[in-house]
Amino acid sequence: MTRTPTQTKRLNQSAILASVSVAAVLVLAKLWAFAQTGALSVAASLADSGVDLMIALGGLAAVTYAARPPDEDHAFGHTSAEDLAALGQSVFILISAGVIAAAAGVRLWLGHPAPLVSEGAGMAVMLLSIVLTGALVMYQARVAAQTGNRVVMADRLHYLADLIPNLGAILSLWASARFGLGQIDSVVALGAAAMLAVGALRIGGGAWHALMDRAADPAMIAGIARMTRSWPGVYGFHDLKTRTAGSVTFVNLHIELDGAQTLEQAHAIGAALRRAIRERYPNADVMIHKDIWRG
Repeated sequence: MTRTPTQTKRLNQSAILASVSVAAVLVLAKLWAFAQTGALSVAASLADSGVDLMIALGGLAAVTYAARPPDEDHAFGHTSAEDLAALGQSVFILISAGVIAAAAGVRLWLGHPAPLVSEGAGMAVMLLSIVLTGALVMYQARVAAQTGNRVVMADRLHYLADLIPNLGAILSLWASARFGLGQIDSVVALGAAAMLAVGALRIGGGAWHALMDRAADPAMIAGIARMTRSWPGVYGFHDLKTRTAGSVTFVNLHIELDGAQTLEQAHAIGAALRRAIRERYPNADVMIHKDIWRG
């Protein structure tokens, strides 16, 4: 089924709106669970859901803004908004991870963990979190398969990673209720904080490289080179340059053509190659320059 750009945009926005809704519900539920239990593992999961909400809101803004067509002030479009949002989100994640790790470290250092209470209520909320997260991940997987949107894909991967802290929080609450092992809560919180920090560095690093006009994946560059090298009517190519901005990869390429052919024939060769590259790499914005082959 072929979709118009407007339909694709709405489908992507629906996936991010679902993410915002789930994150908002989980933030409220986990805030209540933390107030009831005092568990740092729940606090870590709460912070993670708070990060999810920030990321989802940023993703919604980025998807909406990045979908705007190029204009006089932004000739290459607005897709860098996705990278700016991701960079800000990574800073927020790192701060959250540091606060959680510091609190967990203090509890472990003192050797007298704060007693946990209402473990059953906390486990019920974490179970709700797992169910809602699982449903959201399945829906986003379906949307990503239909649209190929990288923001939706990244959001889905982030929610998949959230399942581990949620399971860890249930484990720590169960261990406290069953065996009185309150220290497990701090250990789980440290592990969750480490996962948050690793994710933040990965997201921030990718956004930074994109803002610095980093080249595309070497496999993509090699694939474009192979296609161009074997394309009928192309005698050679040079100055293959790429850069990423959000979910779009910009490709600039010079091809060498027979100078004796008509302008219409030269244009047809370049247009066909451009279409082939875009079919293989749907998120590519391709510009092809035509030069005369000198032999």
